[in-house]
Amino acid sequence: MATTDTALADELVATVRKWVADVVIPKASDFEHADEYPEPFVEQMKAFGLFGSRIPEEHGGLELDTLTYARLMEELAYGWMSLAGVLNTHTIAANLIERFGTDDQKARWLPGMATGNPRAAFSLSEPDAGSDTQAITCKAVRDGDVYVLNGTKMWVTNGERAGLVALAARTPEGITCFIVEKEPGSSFEGIATSRRIPKLGYKGLETVEMTYTDHRVPVANVLGGEAGLGHGLHYILGSLELGRINIAARAVGVARAAYDASMRYAHERHTFGVPIHQHQAIQFKLADMATKLEASRLLVRSAAEKFEAGERADVEAGMAKLFCSETAFELATEAMRIHGGYGYTSEFPVERYFRDAPLMIIGEGTNEIQRIVIARGLLRRWTESHPA
Repeated sequence: MATTDTALADELVATVRKWVADVVIPKASDFEHADEYPEPFVEQMKAFGLFGSRIPEEHGGLELDTLTYARLMEELAYGWMSLAGVLNTHTIAANLIERFGTDDQKARWLPGMATGNPRAAFSLSEPDAGSDTQAITCKAVRDGDVYVLNGTKMWVTNGERAGLVALAARTPEGITCFIVEKEPGSSFEGIATSRRIPKLGYKGLETVEMTYTDHRVPVANVLGGEAGLGHGLHYILGSLELGRINIAARAVGVARAAYDASMRYAHERHTFGVPIHQHQAIQFKLADMATKLEASRLLVRSAAEKFEAGERADVEAGMAKLFCSETAFELATEAMRIHGGYGYTSEFPVERYFRDAPLMIIGEGTNEIQRIVIARGLLRRWTESHPA
């Protein structure tokens, strides 16, 4: 459990907020419309230490508490949602290693990950196995002191540029998590990027399909060592709570950007001789937007505090992810309505918010899955607190 000094946390968040305002926002649309990887932004994120946000200080990281991490993701997403995506899969992989790795695995990988070299990706989904994790068919067969991997993985964010991939595969013991090492690039010793997946939004970083053909992974790369065999799904589901908090925080950032754009435009745009914010129809929209934005931020705080305390946070993370992502999409839509015809053009960033917001509804488990997770968690807690 990390404890971040409040003053230092506020200073870091303020520094990133200023950088986003001064550097990211003026250039984000150019990178996004060109679908260009934002190398200069990523290098600055490394300089801030953001790739080591959740990595312990003993391994060179910042060891930030979960709430501070979420606040930083909100600031990045406020400028451009894809920037927080660059960090999400890396942070999930680091969290997996930090929580479940052996001492040797932590010492081997975490110091480099804290600097962003190597960057990491997270690989669970397959073409026929998304939310249904039990349908995973990627296999790992032991051959002496290595495992031979065969299978195809889908929706791998940062897959090409990653040097490490935290990957779920099926072994005789059950689903097991492996740390796959590779050189950043399109292919490497039995690992190929089958295709880049074109997307509506979430541009600027790659989402790919990856194929493993007789790729050999050392036994030493089984997460948790021999004791980790068959426990990969448990490890991954625990770390996905942090991933869902990341998604929720990103959604707050996009929602806040949509709200601020709407408020600004409502003061600039005049109709019938007055600024449009004087029209009751616009006032109602702004009131609802602000209320849902504040509720979203409080849900993120609740989930972050629960996760930070080391408690099971599947319900809170699911609630935050569900509500915040739906709010982001609603506020992006309302921002487009408030901007009228201009909101439909690429001259204003609201069209980007409208394209980016659906990713949060689908990513890290669809919102339909979140409702199942939330309901099951609530029923479990009720049963535990009301024994027969």
